Amino acid sequence: MAERIKLHPETPHVKRIFEIADMVADGAVLLFPTDSQYALGCAYTNKKGIERIRRIRNLGDDDHLSILCDSLSGIAKFAHISDRNFKLIKRLIPGPYTFILPATKEVPKLLVHPKKKTVGIRVPDYPICQGLVEEVGDPLLAITAKKPQMKEGALEKFDREPFLREFDKLVDVIIDNQQDLPSQETTIIDMTEEEAMIIRRGLGIEEAEEVFRMQGENLAEAKLS
Repeated sequence: MAERIKLHPETPHVKRIFEIADMVADGAVLLFPTDSQYALGCAYTNKKGIERIRRIRNLGDDDHLSILCDSLSGIAKFAHISDRNFKLIKRLIPGPYTFILPATKEVPKLLVHPKKKTVGIRVPDYPICQGLVEEVGDPLLAITAKKPQMKEGALEKFDREPFLREFDKLVDVIIDNQQDLPSQETTIIDMTEEEAMIIRRGLGIEEAEEVFRMQGENLAEAKLS
């Protein structure tokens, strides 16, 4: 059974953050809240943890996992950012966005899309996430917490407690923010090509579209294959 740790969403107890960071350093896989939905996560260098998360989500090698960073400088270590994309991302972080960007050599192979050589990057606007990344001293790997049977819209049917219990035997630590369970995911924006593409509409999409308009840039809808 996972260890359950309760944290305040706005002012998480620093000592508990320290304890969780130590667990992450020791290889723990977490279920934790973000500024969108709950996420599964571990240290970005934790190969066994990454493999566990892929099994929980039943993911293939071509499914993006995200790296949770704390700043633009963190993003720049793991992704190649053009001057144009730098200006756009700077206006959107921290926030509920996942940016798909060309990966640098700093990204472990397990996190790089095998064909596109890209990586997902997140800078969440959430004190628990920010505190963890700061205390761990390195980014976290993260992806929306779901089981294979939880299709689109399925999370709307869950209350917090039944949802957390779904992962009791799958992760090592569950961080409970004692808040209602959010049903919306992040907005995913692919910024690898000349024209940025919306891969998934989610939280903050209106703000993102406004930022792109203000910068004189187009944010197109991805064509469904």
